[in-house]
Amino acid sequence: MSSQSSPSPLVGEGGGEGRHDLNIRPHPSPSRGRLGRGWGISQSSTIMSSNLRKGYTTGSCAQGAAKAATLMLLGRRRVDEVELETPSGKKLLLPVVDTELGDRYARCGVVKDSGDDPDVTHGARIYATVKFSDTPGVTLRGGKGVGIVTRPGLAVPVGEHAINPTPREMILRDVSSLLPDGQGAEVTITVPEGEALAEKTYNPRLGIKGGISIIGTTGIVEPKSINAYRTSLSLQLDVLRAQGMEKATLVLGYVGERFCKTALHLPQDSIVKIGDHVGYMLDQCGEKGFKDVLLIGHIGKLVKVAGGQFNTHFRFGDRRIEIIVDHARRCGVDQKIIEAILHTTTAEATIDLLREHGMMKVFQAIVEEVASKVKRRVGDKFRIRCILLSLKGDVLASHGE
Repeated sequence: MSSQSSPSPLVGEGGGEGRHDLNIRPHPSPSRGRLGRGWGISQSSTIMSSNLRKGYTTGSCAQGAAKAATLMLLGRRRVDEVELETPSGKKLLLPVVDTELGDRYARCGVVKDSGDDPDVTHGARIYATVKFSDTPGVTLRGGKGVGIVTRPGLAVPVGEHAINPTPREMILRDVSSLLPDGQGAEVTITVPEGEALAEKTYNPRLGIKGGISIIGTTGIVEPKSINAYRTSLSLQLDVLRAQGMEKATLVLGYVGERFCKTALHLPQDSIVKIGDHVGYMLDQCGEKGFKDVLLIGHIGKLVKVAGGQFNTHFRFGDRRIEIIVDHARRCGVDQKIIEAILHTTTAEATIDLLREHGMMKVFQAIVEEVASKVKRRVGDKFRIRCILLSLKGDVLASHGE
């Protein structure tokens, strides 16, 4: 769903602030356009971020398509581009594609451009069909490729198409402002590729079925938006809480996810894959009122938490071997084994060394330290349980029942 007030399930569809105008036009340079037809974004340097190009959200695409279709229907002529004002106040000039004009309807599309933060919806065509209605007012619904919400906890009620509140408001505002007094209209948003694209997003886990979400709080995609990704993760916790669940299962990656499915037999939608964002998601669990958190991960990631590193990405540090050595020394491991560990290049490689010498208690010490570090961070907000895994999915050690 949307990326700030209503969190987004699609990675990369975030919002940015500022009051600069964005003109989005066909770009002559193939290096700047990603859609295969030369579309690109022309921006002044004042709105560039580290020379990265901003894009626009599915919400802006739907808004632009709806406005363009309304202009076509009223003016009885096709349009090639449409100007709109985003929720953040920025103005976009969007190319319009696949125009179709009938007696009482108009249809057209806008191609999604994610800028230099491409997500799975980059290049997708988002269409709006506008029909005259005998009933005053504007109605908005989703069609093919726009997902339907099936679980509570999101910004859109169960049973409705996943068109978030902000894009919905923008579409209704723009279409209503163009219609003569007393004239009604029906607006339908469709995404032909939406159902296939949705399988590559968080939508299935969130209970949004049959398509993507029409999202965007500001209308602009900020390049490399960590906040948008984190919000996507946090939203999964909202869905669990809305179902009345007080236990959260957090996995750091594929190894933990596979273990949950094969060993614990947990359903996919109860597992939250958090990547490197351990500290952030633990904080979110505390804020959202979870009572029990199960943290599962490979030794190569969780050992960093034992060392106090709550973002496990390598750019924040990589002392995996050193942390294992510290715990090995505390457990009385022989110096020759310590030296052998120091010559390994991966945490996984230390497993056979310690197993061979009957020192698997080192991993128990590590997982206990993980739990201790988590408790120090979150206090008594929830009970923490941890499982430390090998790449094969074998349990090296665990904390808690």
